Amino acid sequence: MAGRRPGIADKDEKLHVALGADHGGFVLKNEFLARLRGQYDISDLGAHKYDPDDDYPDFAEAVAQAVASGKVQRGILVCGSGVGACIAANKVSGVRACLCHDTYSAHQGVEHDDMNV
Repeated sequence: MAGRRPGIADKDEKLHVALGADHGGFVLKNEFLARLRGQYDISDLGAHKYDPDDDYPDFAEAVAQAVASGKVQRGILVCGSGVGACIAANKVSGVRACLCHDTYSAHQGVEHDDMNV
């Protein structure tokens, strides 16, 4: 791992990804979890149950801190619009969170803009 670029998995290891969502993204987060679990090493940082009173900044901070600390290599946040979660995550030093609605934007953000959430 020495000299390895942060956020890049070794060839033989799965990329470690933190996943988080508030009530607005709860259902979609669980769908992502089911679909990505075999391909990636997933850390589910919540919400773990539907709570209409939870708040996206709590989950954005948890995912952003996991990325910034190096515990995971990438993060995925899901909320109602995605805008607030990106703003909250970008307040954590070392995090570059962007709103993505398609695979092209997500790929370009990672490959060309060093996006990590």
